[in-house]
Amino acid sequence: MKLRAVLLATTLLAASPAAAQDRLFADVFQDHAVLQRGKPIPVWGQAAAGAPVTVTLGETSTETRADGEGRWHVSLTPPATGGPYALSARVADRTETLSDILIGDVWLCSGQSNMEFGLRQVTNADTEVAASADPQLRLLHVARNSLPSPTDRLPANSVWKAASPESTPHFSAACYFMGRHLRQTQQVPIGLISSSWGGSIIEDWLSADSLLKAGDYRESLDILAAYERSPEEAQRLWNTSVDRWWRAADPSLKTRPDWTEAAFDDSAWPSVKPEGAWEAVPDMATFDGTALYRTAVTLTAAQARGAARLELGPIDDVDVVFVNGRRVGGAQGWDTPRVYTLEPGVLRPGRNVIAVGVLDTGGGGGMWGPADKKLITAADGSVISLAAPWRLKPSATLADLPPPPRAPWIGGSGTTTLYNGMIAPFGDYGLTGFAWYQGESNVGDPVGYSRLLPGLMADWRRAFDAPEAPFLVVQLANYGPASAVAQPSGWAGLREVQRRTVEADPRAGLAVAIDIGDRYDIHPTNKQEVGRRLALEARRLAHGDTTAARSPSPASARRDGDVVRVGFDRIGTGLITLSSAQAVGFELCATATGCRFVSGAVQGSDVVLPIGQGAAPSLVRFCWSESPVCNLYGPDGLPAVPFEIGIQ
Repeated sequence: MKLRAVLLATTLLAASPAAAQDRLFADVFQDHAVLQRGKPIPVWGQAAAGAPVTVTLGETSTETRADGEGRWHVSLTPPATGGPYALSARVADRTETLSDILIGDVWLCSGQSNMEFGLRQVTNADTEVAASADPQLRLLHVARNSLPSPTDRLPANSVWKAASPESTPHFSAACYFMGRHLRQTQQVPIGLISSSWGGSIIEDWLSADSLLKAGDYRESLDILAAYERSPEEAQRLWNTSVDRWWRAADPSLKTRPDWTEAAFDDSAWPSVKPEGAWEAVPDMATFDGTALYRTAVTLTAAQARGAARLELGPIDDVDVVFVNGRRVGGAQGWDTPRVYTLEPGVLRPGRNVIAVGVLDTGGGGGMWGPADKKLITAADGSVISLAAPWRLKPSATLADLPPPPRAPWIGGSGTTTLYNGMIAPFGDYGLTGFAWYQGESNVGDPVGYSRLLPGLMADWRRAFDAPEAPFLVVQLANYGPASAVAQPSGWAGLREVQRRTVEADPRAGLAVAIDIGDRYDIHPTNKQEVGRRLALEARRLAHGDTTAARSPSPASARRDGDVVRVGFDRIGTGLITLSSAQAVGFELCATATGCRFVSGAVQGSDVVLPIGQGAAPSLVRFCWSESPVCNLYGPDGLPAVPFEIGIQ
């Protein structure tokens, strides 16, 4: 019944205090809102079925009639930019009036934790917050809301507010700094909508229809539909899906006895304390994929009799748990403590083996909670500690695994639930464009992301009836270990997908962040520069500003005798190198895995790379690692975009 309670609580959270049942306007229309200038303004709401509705904005009124289900929708002629204006809806003798409405530009900012990252957390936060008051900059922070089907209701406490030291601390810093820059340069009211969820995967932000077009998500969507009917049924379907994936994907389950069984010999496996990310274990510093944990405890007959409770603490990201070869549980979520019920008969007197398979898709991985929180509570009330060292063995790297299954109803790591709860409520609300900062949670599958990112862009433009709206993408910042050798990188691969997706879309822009991350912290605090770079692309795409600086971008790579010439676009007065006469961070590759570092020399709009000895190169890569050292810039201080390009 616990799953049903969670679903009911989530559904109740979807209702906003400002969205009482007798409201005429949809939730997004509130006091202090910003409505999009320069084009017809869609406004909608609810009234009695068939009732005539008069909607007034400023001095202009429009009439319509609610349909058979009471829904009404009008398109209003925008008044002059600025305000404030009143927006009202009248049905019979009843009128609802919204005040302090501004006409300006509206941007929707979304993504995972680096977009959710609040102003109170940035570098120089106290000063930034104290100086954040601007009555012409309006903020709407969308509270987290994960739903199995779309809703037209905003989550509770999602309220339009003017920017001030009271409203900005928890608002998206990257979004705020983008908006602040646009306020300074465009001199019009700016409305910012922040709808983000830390750790979220892109799959959770697309509509169901778009997911079906982007990949094989039918099974996940079917399980999600089952969850809405019965969480217990969905859990059974999910368990079957997970077991099938582990059996098919992981070689450790294809021998007998396999690693889950008590007879398996794990004596050659390294011993580790069951706490902290496995990246601290020798030879696992950069490991993403599946790894296997095992431990054994000895129980008395009284302890083994009856049901018991197994607690393993949080596990990053997905686990499957066996006791004496019998599957007893599995869950998803990097910070969710695992608690599993052991039915009578699972435990036995004497030696009992606990085996835990863990899948990590990026960042920290493993059984990372405190060791003393891992325990068994037996039927006789005794508590058996599992804090003694376990055996741990890496099994399969993420690159060698098919895309892992995810519980589709879990917010942030599910399937379409964040679109349903945090995007769908906006209907076709008028926007200037979108800003997207996400990808860290998808670095394990750049190929899949190459379908999902353009799918998301098309999906949201269609949902908001804004086919030409600019779509701004923050390319992933530097994070993770630096490397002394040229090697494959999921982070670099995903950055390349972001670059190519943006290059293929004339209404998209890329904010390069390769030089403003933190190799030791996935959440860099310099969001001021992220916001400024987003605003530069916004100025170019939304306002036709041809003076806005852009990052140098590769145009070509060609063999010229014993060198490769990489030509660049968007270089202004010329390329520059910082702290060296040479351009560093370049690789020449004979194959995708056969790469070597080379230093380049700037010659006009080209960077010239000596071929030297070895196999003839077919690819050039630049800044191709988690945390590369790159020193090639344009004259306006923006770094060249990381890339991979074939040699002609």
